[in-house]
Amino acid sequence: MTVTNIAVVGAGVMGRGIAYVSALAGFHTTLVDVSKEQLDDAYRFAELTAEKGIKRGKLTEEQSIQLLTQLHTSLDLEDIAKNADLIIEAVPEKQVLKQQVLEVADQFSPQHAIIASNTSTISPTELGSYTNRPEQVVVMHFFNPVHRMKLIEIVKGLETGDETVRVIEEVAKTMGKETVQVNEFPGFVTSRISALVGNEAFHMLQEGVASAEDIDKAIKLGLNYPMGPLELGDLVGLDARLNNLRYLHETLGDKFRPAPLLEQYVKAGRLGRKSGRGVYDYNESGEKVTK
Repeated sequence: MTVTNIAVVGAGVMGRGIAYVSALAGFHTTLVDVSKEQLDDAYRFAELTAEKGIKRGKLTEEQSIQLLTQLHTSLDLEDIAKNADLIIEAVPEKQVLKQQVLEVADQFSPQHAIIASNTSTISPTELGSYTNRPEQVVVMHFFNPVHRMKLIEIVKGLETGDETVRVIEEVAKTMGKETVQVNEFPGFVTSRISALVGNEAFHMLQEGVASAEDIDKAIKLGLNYPMGPLELGDLVGLDARLNNLRYLHETLGDKFRPAPLLEQYVKAGRLGRKSGRGVYDYNESGEKVTK
């Protein structure tokens, strides 16, 4: 099959990034969310990111025009699903919410449509069980920021078909991404490692081993990470990080038990960039405030 129309469900950090690279690659892309404000913010994100890309020589004016022409928004998943060849679910990492989205996508999309989830932890076999087409359900795990990160993890469920994987590989290639195939297991590859590193960084911060700035600096300069683990936690959302750790703790054991300080931050509403405060403080533009 040929993928022409892509629906991305969820206009948060990951969803808007996926929609951006999808439209830039030439796919007719519709970003769907229940919040018009989120959709407006996401479209503005696309405009601003394209502007920055032009200034840096990463995009041409023609590519920017194509991107914004191909990108659309909608509040109505049922309507958009009817013409979708590929639906990419990118809602928060809550099982009930993902189930609701997949059930609607399955009910209203054409028989040939593939349903992919951007989950970083949840079983693709379980996700497939929410539909009547488990052979066409797969995990397509992007990384943040989506327009810069080259990798997509492709994770098959028990019944995911080889043709589904082939199509997803072609879509990823068209988006300019590299792929790896991962056997189904909680946390896949990257989420397990990232969760461990991020959780350990919180333990060190809690224990007073070093300041947040110096922990991040040590990991970046000493281990050549592009971003420190505490910075990354703020970027993806500390609530999302905590949800991932709780799931991995439940499925893989005690080494993934969330650091108490991380749980405190989430209880206090310190969720990272999206709330204006996490490990670090941020201004309205999402830029870190230097104290």
